[in-house]
Amino acid sequence: MSGEVKGVPIRNIAIIAHVDHGKTTLVDALLTQSGIFREGEAVPTCILDSNDLERERGITILSKNTAVDYNGIRINIVDTPGHADFGGEVERVLGMVDGCLLIVDANEGPMPQTRFVLKKALEKGLRPIVFINKIDRARVDPEQAVDKVLDLFLELGADDDQCDFTYLFGSGMAGYAKPDMKTESDTMKPLFEAILRHVPPPVGDPTKPLQLQVTTLDYSDFLGRIMIGRIHNGTIRGGQPAALIRDDGTIKRGRISKLLGFKGLQRVEIEQASAGDLVAVAGFDEVNIGETIACPDHPEALPLIKVDEPTLQMTFVVNDSPFAGREGKFVTSRQLRDRLQRELLTNVALRVEDTDSPDRFSVSGRGELHLGILIETMRREGYEFQVSQPQVIFRTIDGTPSEPYETLVMDVPEEGVGSCIEKLGTRKGEMQNMENTNDGRTQLEFVVPARGLIGFLASSSAPPAVKAS
Repeated sequence: MSGEVKGVPIRNIAIIAHVDHGKTTLVDALLTQSGIFREGEAVPTCILDSNDLERERGITILSKNTAVDYNGIRINIVDTPGHADFGGEVERVLGMVDGCLLIVDANEGPMPQTRFVLKKALEKGLRPIVFINKIDRARVDPEQAVDKVLDLFLELGADDDQCDFTYLFGSGMAGYAKPDMKTESDTMKPLFEAILRHVPPPVGDPTKPLQLQVTTLDYSDFLGRIMIGRIHNGTIRGGQPAALIRDDGTIKRGRISKLLGFKGLQRVEIEQASAGDLVAVAGFDEVNIGETIACPDHPEALPLIKVDEPTLQMTFVVNDSPFAGREGKFVTSRQLRDRLQRELLTNVALRVEDTDSPDRFSVSGRGELHLGILIETMRREGYEFQVSQPQVIFRTIDGTPSEPYETLVMDVPEEGVGSCIEKLGTRKGEMQNMENTNDGRTQLEFVVPARGLIGFLASSSAPPAVKAS
Protein backbone atom coordinates (compact mmCIF):
# COMPACT_ATOMS: atom_id res chain seq x y z
CA MET A 1 0.00 0.00 0.00
CA SER A 2 1.24 3.51 -0.71
CA GLY A 3 1.81 5.90 2.15
CA GLU A 4 -0.54 8.84 2.53
CA VAL A 5 -1.24 11.52 5.12
CA LYS A 6 -4.99 11.98 5.51
CA GLY A 7 -5.47 10.92 1.88
CA VAL A 8 -2.65 13.09 0.47
CA PRO A 9 -0.34 11.15 -1.90
CA ILE A 10 3.35 11.30 -0.99
CA ARG A 11 6.70 11.35 -2.78
CA ASN A 12 9.96 11.14 -0.81
CA ILE A 13 13.09 12.34 -2.59
CA ALA A 14 16.69 13.14 -1.59
CA ILE A 15 18.80 15.76 -3.33
CA ILE A 16 22.37 14.50 -3.87
CA ALA A 17 25.35 16.11 -5.57
CA HIS A 18 29.05 16.89 -5.45
CA VAL A 19 30.11 19.90 -3.38
CA ASP A 20 29.24 23.23 -5.07
CA HIS A 21 27.19 21.75 -7.92
CA GLY A 22 24.18 23.85 -6.88
CA LYS A 23 22.17 21.44 -4.75
CA THR A 24 21.03 23.88 -2.06
CA THR A 25 20.37 26.63 -4.61
CA LEU A 26 18.12 24.26 -6.56
CA VAL A 27 16.18 23.44 -3.39
CA ASP A 28 15.75 27.21 -2.90
CA ALA A 29 14.13 27.43 -6.35
CA LEU A 30 11.81 24.47 -5.66
CA LEU A 31 10.70 25.97 -2.34
CA THR A 32 10.18 29.42 -3.81
CA GLN A 33 8.15 28.22 -6.81
CA SER A 34 6.05 25.82 -4.72
CA GLY A 35 4.30 28.84 -3.18
CA ILE A 36 5.31 28.35 0.47
CA PHE A 37 6.33 32.01 0.81
CA ARG A 38 3.79 34.80 1.03
CA GLU A 39 3.72 37.42 -1.70
CA GLY A 40 6.24 40.13 -0.83
CA GLU A 41 7.93 38.01 1.86
CA ALA A 42 11.73 38.30 1.93
CA VAL A 43 13.19 34.99 0.75
CA PRO A 44 16.71 34.15 1.95
CA THR A 45 19.27 32.34 -0.18
CA CYS A 46 20.58 28.87 0.74
CA ILE A 47 17.40 28.50 2.81
CA LEU A 48 18.22 25.08 4.22
CA ASP A 49 21.82 25.94 5.16
CA SER A 50 20.82 27.31 8.56
CA ASN A 51 24.07 26.47 10.32
CA ASP A 52 26.56 29.39 10.51
CA LEU A 53 29.40 27.18 9.33
CA GLU A 54 27.31 26.01 6.38
CA ARG A 55 26.67 29.57 5.25
CA GLU A 56 30.28 30.63 5.78
CA ARG A 57 31.78 27.67 3.92
CA GLY A 58 29.04 27.37 1.31
CA ILE A 59 28.52 23.66 1.94
CA THR A 60 25.81 21.45 3.43
CA ILE A 61 26.98 19.67 6.60
CA LEU A 62 23.73 18.34 8.07
CA SER A 63 20.85 16.81 6.19
CA LYS A 64 17.64 18.91 6.23
CA ASN A 65 13.99 18.01 5.73
CA THR A 66 11.36 20.12 4.04
CA ALA A 67 8.08 19.48 2.24
CA VAL A 68 6.12 21.16 -0.54
CA ASP A 69 2.73 20.48 -2.10
CA TYR A 70 2.46 20.29 -5.88
CA ASN A 71 -0.77 19.43 -7.71
CA GLY A 72 -2.22 17.90 -4.57
CA ILE A 73 0.80 15.69 -3.87
CA ARG A 74 3.07 16.11 -0.86
CA ILE A 75 6.77 16.06 -1.87
CA ASN A 76 9.09 15.45 1.07
CA ILE A 77 12.55 16.77 0.14
CA VAL A 78 15.76 15.92 1.98
CA ASP A 79 18.83 18.05 1.27
CA THR A 80 22.01 16.01 1.87
CA PRO A 81 25.71 16.88 2.23
CA GLY A 82 27.89 16.52 -0.84
CA HIS A 83 31.24 15.91 0.85
CA ALA A 84 32.38 12.35 1.57
CA ASP A 85 33.41 13.37 5.11
CA PHE A 86 29.71 13.64 5.91
CA GLY A 87 28.82 10.32 4.30
CA GLY A 88 27.14 9.20 7.51
CA GLU A 89 24.47 11.83 6.87
CA VAL A 90 23.99 10.65 3.26
CA GLU A 91 23.76 6.95 4.09
CA ARG A 92 21.06 7.26 6.72
CA VAL A 93 19.01 9.77 4.71
CA LEU A 94 18.84 7.55 1.64
CA GLY A 95 16.97 4.99 3.72
CA MET A 96 14.16 7.54 4.19
CA VAL A 97 13.39 8.14 0.52
CA ASP A 98 12.13 6.31 -2.56
CA GLY A 99 13.99 8.32 -5.18
CA CYS A 100 16.77 10.83 -5.57
CA LEU A 101 17.65 13.82 -7.69
CA LEU A 102 21.29 13.78 -8.78
CA ILE A 103 22.59 17.25 -9.64
CA VAL A 104 25.62 17.56 -11.92
CA ASP A 105 27.44 20.73 -12.96
CA ALA A 106 27.16 21.16 -16.76
CA ASN A 107 30.78 22.27 -16.96
CA GLU A 108 32.54 20.00 -14.49
CA GLY A 109 30.46 16.87 -15.05
CA PRO A 110 30.61 14.05 -12.49
CA MET A 111 33.20 14.63 -9.75
CA PRO A 112 34.55 12.46 -6.89
CA GLN A 113 31.67 13.11 -4.51
CA THR A 114 29.23 12.58 -7.40
CA ARG A 115 30.62 9.05 -7.54
CA PHE A 116 30.38 8.69 -3.78
CA VAL A 117 26.76 9.81 -3.32
CA LEU A 118 25.57 8.07 -6.50
CA LYS A 119 27.15 4.79 -5.41
CA LYS A 120 25.25 5.00 -2.12
CA ALA A 121 21.97 5.69 -3.97
CA LEU A 122 22.44 2.84 -6.42
CA GLU A 123 23.26 0.42 -3.61
CA LYS A 124 19.93 1.37 -2.01
CA GLY A 125 18.18 0.44 -5.28
CA LEU A 126 17.09 4.00 -6.02
CA ARG A 127 16.51 5.14 -9.59
CA PRO A 128 17.92 8.67 -9.82
CA ILE A 129 16.60 11.60 -11.82
CA VAL A 130 19.58 13.54 -13.23
CA PHE A 131 19.53 17.34 -13.36
CA ILE A 132 22.29 19.00 -15.40
CA ASN A 133 22.70 22.31 -13.59
CA LYS A 134 24.28 25.68 -14.45
CA ILE A 135 23.62 25.43 -18.19
CA ASP A 136 23.47 29.24 -18.31
CA ARG A 137 27.21 29.42 -17.69
CA ALA A 138 29.66 30.14 -20.51
CA ARG A 139 31.47 27.33 -22.36
CA VAL A 140 29.38 24.45 -21.02
CA ASP A 141 28.53 21.20 -22.78
CA PRO A 142 25.38 19.79 -21.11
CA GLU A 143 25.01 16.88 -23.53
CA GLN A 144 28.56 15.74 -22.82
CA ALA A 145 27.79 15.94 -19.10
CA VAL A 146 24.90 13.50 -19.62
CA ASP A 147 27.22 11.09 -21.45
CA LYS A 148 29.70 11.26 -18.57
CA VAL A 149 26.93 10.56 -16.07
CA LEU A 150 25.87 7.48 -18.05
CA ASP A 151 29.48 6.27 -18.10
CA LEU A 152 29.57 6.69 -14.31
CA PHE A 153 26.33 4.72 -13.91
CA LEU A 154 27.80 1.85 -15.93
CA GLU A 155 31.08 2.00 -14.03
CA LEU A 156 29.25 1.75 -10.71
CA GLY A 157 27.31 -1.32 -11.84
CA ALA A 158 23.86 0.25 -12.21
CA ASP A 159 21.18 -2.11 -13.52
CA ASP A 160 19.27 -1.57 -16.77
CA ASP A 161 16.44 0.36 -15.12
CA GLN A 162 18.83 2.67 -13.29
CA CYS A 163 20.85 3.33 -16.46
CA ASP A 164 17.63 4.32 -18.26
CA PHE A 165 17.49 7.47 -16.14
CA THR A 166 15.42 10.58 -16.77
CA TYR A 167 17.47 13.74 -17.17
CA LEU A 168 16.67 17.43 -17.38
CA PHE A 169 18.65 20.61 -17.99
CA GLY A 170 18.36 23.92 -16.18
CA SER A 171 19.68 26.41 -13.67
CA GLY A 172 18.89 26.41 -9.97
CA MET A 173 20.11 29.99 -9.68
CA ALA A 174 17.87 31.21 -12.53
CA GLY A 175 15.01 28.92 -11.41
CA TYR A 176 14.15 26.92 -14.52
CA ALA A 177 14.26 23.34 -15.80
CA LYS A 178 13.60 21.85 -19.23
CA PRO A 179 13.61 18.35 -20.76
CA ASP A 180 16.03 19.23 -23.58
CA MET A 181 18.28 22.07 -24.66
CA LYS A 182 15.95 23.20 -27.45
CA THR A 183 12.92 23.80 -25.23
CA GLU A 184 12.39 27.19 -23.59
CA SER A 185 11.39 27.31 -19.93
CA ASP A 186 11.30 29.84 -17.11
CA THR A 187 9.99 27.65 -14.25
CA MET A 188 10.78 24.47 -12.34
CA LYS A 189 7.51 22.86 -13.48
CA PRO A 190 9.25 20.23 -15.69
CA LEU A 191 11.28 19.08 -12.67
CA PHE A 192 8.22 18.90 -10.42
CA GLU A 193 6.43 16.86 -13.09
CA ALA A 194 9.42 14.52 -13.46
CA ILE A 195 9.47 13.90 -9.71
CA LEU A 196 5.78 12.99 -9.69
CA ARG A 197 6.19 10.67 -12.70
CA HIS A 198 9.41 8.88 -11.86
CA VAL A 199 9.63 8.76 -8.05
CA PRO A 200 7.41 5.90 -6.85
CA PRO A 201 5.01 6.37 -3.94
CA PRO A 202 6.40 5.01 -0.66
CA VAL A 203 5.68 1.37 0.08
CA GLY A 204 4.24 0.57 3.49
CA ASP A 205 1.13 -0.77 5.16
CA PRO A 206 -0.68 1.62 7.52
CA THR A 207 -2.66 -1.30 8.97
CA LYS A 208 0.44 -3.11 10.25
CA PRO A 209 2.06 -2.44 13.66
CA LEU A 210 4.03 0.80 13.84
CA GLN A 211 7.66 0.86 12.67
CA LEU A 212 9.47 4.21 12.50
CA GLN A 213 13.25 4.34 12.08
CA VAL A 214 15.13 7.27 13.64
CA THR A 215 17.51 8.79 11.09
CA THR A 216 18.12 12.28 12.53
CA LEU A 217 18.11 13.72 16.03
CA ASP A 218 17.37 17.26 17.18
CA TYR A 219 16.70 18.96 20.48
CA SER A 220 14.14 21.49 21.68
CA ASP A 221 14.06 23.27 25.04
CA PHE A 222 10.28 22.74 25.07
CA LEU A 223 9.98 19.19 23.70
CA GLY A 224 13.34 17.66 24.63
CA ARG A 225 14.83 15.11 22.25
CA ILE A 226 13.20 15.19 18.79
CA MET A 227 13.47 12.12 16.55
CA ILE A 228 13.10 12.49 12.78
CA GLY A 229 12.51 9.50 10.56
CA ARG A 230 10.33 7.61 8.13
CA ILE A 231 7.29 5.56 9.04
CA HIS A 232 7.89 2.19 7.36
CA ASN A 233 4.63 0.61 8.55
CA GLY A 234 1.62 1.52 10.65
CA THR A 235 0.07 4.79 11.74
CA ILE A 236 1.29 7.15 14.45
CA ARG A 237 -0.69 9.66 16.51
CA GLY A 238 0.27 12.17 19.14
CA GLY A 239 -0.25 10.81 22.66
CA GLN A 240 -0.27 7.14 21.70
CA PRO A 241 1.80 4.51 23.58
CA ALA A 242 5.00 3.43 21.82
CA ALA A 243 8.11 1.32 22.36
CA LEU A 244 11.70 2.29 21.56
CA ILE A 245 13.75 -0.70 20.42
CA ARG A 246 17.39 0.09 21.18
CA ASP A 247 20.37 -1.02 19.13
CA ASP A 248 21.20 -3.66 21.77
CA GLY A 249 17.71 -5.17 21.47
CA THR A 250 16.32 -3.85 24.74
CA ILE A 251 12.92 -2.16 24.73
CA LYS A 252 11.86 1.02 26.51
CA ARG A 253 8.15 1.82 26.67
CA GLY A 254 6.81 5.34 26.59
CA ARG A 255 4.39 7.67 24.84
CA ILE A 256 4.51 9.96 21.79
CA SER A 257 4.24 13.37 23.44
CA LYS A 258 4.25 15.37 20.19
CA LEU A 259 3.90 14.53 16.49
CA LEU A 260 5.20 17.00 13.93
CA GLY A 261 5.11 17.07 10.15
CA PHE A 262 7.03 19.20 7.65
CA LYS A 263 5.51 22.07 5.72
CA GLY A 264 7.93 24.26 3.83
CA LEU A 265 10.59 25.35 6.31
CA GLN A 266 8.39 24.73 9.34
CA ARG A 267 7.60 21.79 11.57
CA VAL A 268 3.88 21.81 12.26
CA GLU A 269 1.91 19.73 14.72
CA ILE A 270 -0.26 17.09 13.06
CA GLU A 271 -2.84 14.66 14.37
CA GLN A 272 -1.55 11.53 12.66
CA ALA A 273 0.69 10.20 9.91
CA SER A 274 0.86 6.87 8.11
CA ALA A 275 3.33 4.56 6.42
CA GLY A 276 5.64 6.33 4.00
CA ASP A 277 5.62 9.80 5.55
CA LEU A 278 8.58 11.60 7.14
CA VAL A 279 7.81 12.97 10.60
CA ALA A 280 9.39 14.33 13.76
CA VAL A 281 8.31 12.92 17.13
CA ALA A 282 9.08 13.61 20.78
CA GLY A 283 8.63 11.39 23.80
CA PHE A 284 11.92 9.54 24.40
CA ASP A 285 14.93 11.27 25.95
CA GLU A 286 17.62 8.66 25.33
CA VAL A 287 17.66 7.48 21.74
CA ASN A 288 20.30 6.76 19.09
CA ILE A 289 20.35 6.99 15.32
CA GLY A 290 19.00 3.85 13.63
CA GLU A 291 16.79 2.70 16.50
CA THR A 292 13.12 1.85 15.94
CA ILE A 293 9.97 3.34 17.43
CA ALA A 294 7.42 0.53 17.34
CA CYS A 295 4.03 -0.61 18.51
CA PRO A 296 4.32 -1.62 22.20
CA ASP A 297 2.12 -4.70 21.66
CA HIS A 298 4.11 -5.99 18.65
CA PRO A 299 7.61 -4.44 18.81
CA GLU A 300 9.69 -5.39 15.78
CA ALA A 301 12.99 -3.66 15.00
CA LEU A 302 14.09 -2.48 11.57
CA PRO A 303 17.67 -3.24 10.38
CA LEU A 304 20.20 -0.87 11.94
CA ILE A 305 21.77 1.78 9.73
CA LYS A 306 25.37 0.99 8.74
CA VAL A 307 27.87 3.72 7.86
CA ASP A 308 31.44 3.62 6.59
CA GLU A 309 34.18 3.40 9.20
CA PRO A 310 36.35 6.43 10.15
CA THR A 311 39.66 6.94 8.34
CA LEU A 312 41.32 9.69 10.43
CA GLN A 313 42.07 9.98 14.16
CA MET A 314 43.00 12.90 16.41
CA THR A 315 43.53 13.25 20.14
CA PHE A 316 41.52 15.90 21.97
CA VAL A 317 43.37 17.07 25.09
CA VAL A 318 42.45 19.38 27.95
CA ASN A 319 44.35 22.65 27.48
CA ASP A 320 47.27 22.63 29.94
CA SER A 321 49.27 25.41 28.29
CA PRO A 322 50.23 28.64 30.13
CA PHE A 323 47.33 30.37 28.34
CA ALA A 324 44.67 27.92 29.52
CA GLY A 325 41.29 29.43 30.35
CA ARG A 326 41.70 32.62 28.34
CA GLU A 327 39.54 31.80 25.32
CA GLY A 328 36.90 29.38 26.55
CA LYS A 329 34.53 28.80 29.41
CA PHE A 330 34.43 24.97 29.21
CA VAL A 331 37.94 23.79 30.04
CA THR A 332 37.72 20.66 32.21
CA SER A 333 38.04 17.05 31.11
CA ARG A 334 34.50 16.32 32.33
CA GLN A 335 33.07 19.12 30.18
CA LEU A 336 35.09 17.97 27.17
CA ARG A 337 33.98 14.36 27.65
CA ASP A 338 30.30 15.32 28.02
CA ARG A 339 30.42 17.42 24.83
CA LEU A 340 32.03 14.62 22.80
CA GLN A 341 29.53 12.08 24.13
CA ARG A 342 26.68 14.42 23.17
CA GLU A 343 28.11 14.69 19.66
CA LEU A 344 27.93 10.91 19.32
CA LEU A 345 24.15 11.08 19.66
CA THR A 346 23.77 12.75 16.27
CA ASN A 347 27.11 12.27 14.47
CA VAL A 348 26.91 8.61 13.47
CA ALA A 349 30.27 8.55 11.61
CA LEU A 350 32.21 9.77 14.67
CA ARG A 351 33.97 7.54 17.20
CA VAL A 352 35.18 8.66 20.65
CA GLU A 353 37.36 6.43 22.85
CA ASP A 354 39.00 6.90 26.25
CA THR A 355 42.78 6.71 26.55
CA ASP A 356 45.10 5.87 29.42
CA SER A 357 44.81 9.51 30.55
CA PRO A 358 41.53 11.00 31.83
CA ASP A 359 42.40 14.29 30.10
CA ARG A 360 42.86 12.81 26.60
CA PHE A 361 40.25 11.40 24.19
CA SER A 362 40.79 9.61 20.91
CA VAL A 363 38.37 11.02 18.30
CA SER A 364 38.02 9.35 14.90
CA GLY A 365 36.18 10.71 11.87
CA ARG A 366 35.79 10.44 8.12
CA GLY A 367 38.37 13.06 7.20
CA GLU A 368 39.94 16.45 7.86
CA LEU A 369 36.74 18.36 7.10
CA HIS A 370 34.62 16.12 9.34
CA LEU A 371 36.91 16.63 12.33
CA GLY A 372 37.61 20.28 11.46
CA ILE A 373 33.90 21.14 11.53
CA LEU A 374 33.56 19.46 14.94
CA ILE A 375 36.55 21.38 16.32
CA GLU A 376 35.30 24.73 15.04
CA THR A 377 31.76 24.08 16.31
CA MET A 378 33.04 23.25 19.78
CA ARG A 379 35.33 26.30 19.76
CA ARG A 380 32.39 28.58 18.96
CA GLU A 381 30.40 26.98 21.76
CA GLY A 382 33.08 28.01 24.25
CA TYR A 383 35.09 24.78 24.59
CA GLU A 384 38.84 25.19 25.00
CA PHE A 385 41.09 22.23 24.26
CA GLN A 386 44.15 21.09 22.35
CA VAL A 387 44.26 18.68 19.41
CA SER A 388 47.01 16.46 18.07
CA GLN A 389 48.18 16.14 14.49
CA PRO A 390 45.72 13.94 12.54
CA GLN A 391 46.78 10.36 11.84
CA VAL A 392 45.24 7.90 9.38
CA ILE A 393 43.72 4.72 10.76
CA PHE A 394 45.37 1.52 9.52
CA ARG A 395 43.35 -1.68 9.45
CA THR A 396 44.32 -5.30 9.00
CA ILE A 397 42.55 -6.88 6.02
CA ASP A 398 43.23 -10.55 5.30
CA GLY A 399 46.29 -10.39 7.53
CA THR A 400 47.79 -7.39 5.72
CA PRO A 401 48.03 -3.87 7.24
CA SER A 402 46.02 -1.56 4.98
CA GLU A 403 45.57 2.20 4.81
CA PRO A 404 42.78 4.34 3.31
CA TYR A 405 43.20 5.85 -0.16
CA GLU A 406 41.42 8.84 -1.67
CA THR A 407 40.51 9.87 -5.21
CA LEU A 408 41.72 13.43 -5.83
CA VAL A 409 40.56 15.48 -8.82
CA MET A 410 42.39 18.74 -9.50
CA ASP A 411 41.24 21.44 -11.91
CA VAL A 412 44.32 23.55 -12.74
CA PRO A 413 45.59 25.99 -15.38
CA GLU A 414 47.68 24.28 -18.05
CA GLU A 415 50.86 25.95 -16.79
CA GLY A 416 50.33 24.39 -13.34
CA VAL A 417 50.05 20.78 -14.49
CA GLY A 418 53.73 19.93 -14.08
CA SER A 419 53.90 21.45 -10.62
CA CYS A 420 50.82 19.54 -9.46
CA ILE A 421 52.14 16.21 -10.75
CA GLU A 422 55.45 16.87 -8.98
CA LYS A 423 53.79 17.81 -5.68
CA LEU A 424 51.45 14.81 -5.70
CA GLY A 425 54.33 12.52 -6.63
CA THR A 426 56.14 13.41 -3.42
CA ARG A 427 52.97 12.43 -1.53
CA LYS A 428 52.76 9.00 -3.21
CA GLY A 429 49.97 10.04 -5.57
CA GLU A 430 49.42 8.04 -8.75
CA MET A 431 47.86 9.84 -11.70
CA GLN A 432 44.93 7.95 -13.20
CA ASN A 433 43.69 10.36 -15.84
CA MET A 434 44.42 13.75 -17.41
CA GLU A 435 41.88 15.63 -19.53
CA ASN A 436 42.02 19.07 -21.15
CA THR A 437 38.91 21.25 -20.96
CA ASN A 438 37.69 23.94 -23.35
CA ASP A 439 38.72 26.90 -21.19
CA GLY A 440 42.47 26.33 -21.07
CA ARG A 441 42.45 24.25 -17.91
CA THR A 442 43.35 20.64 -17.24
CA GLN A 443 41.60 18.13 -15.00
CA LEU A 444 43.92 15.68 -13.24
CA GLU A 445 42.78 12.60 -11.37
CA PHE A 446 44.98 10.92 -8.77
CA VAL A 447 44.73 8.08 -6.30
CA VAL A 448 46.54 9.18 -3.13
CA PRO A 449 47.05 7.65 0.32
CA ALA A 450 44.90 9.56 2.79
CA ARG A 451 48.02 10.45 4.82
CA GLY A 452 49.45 12.14 1.73
CA LEU A 453 46.55 14.59 1.61
CA ILE A 454 46.71 15.73 5.23
CA GLY A 455 47.32 19.47 5.10
CA PHE A 456 48.03 19.40 1.35
CA LEU A 457 45.80 22.26 0.21
CA ALA A 458 46.40 24.22 3.41
CA SER A 459 50.18 24.04 3.04
CA SER A 460 52.34 26.60 1.29
CA SER A 461 53.50 23.87 -1.11
CA ALA A 462 50.05 23.63 -2.72
CA PRO A 463 50.11 25.12 -6.22
CA PRO A 464 48.11 28.33 -6.71
CA ALA A 465 44.83 28.53 -8.63
CA VAL A 466 43.99 24.90 -7.91
CA LYS A 467 40.47 23.62 -7.34
CA ALA A 468 40.59 20.18 -5.71
CA SER A 469 37.83 17.77 -4.80
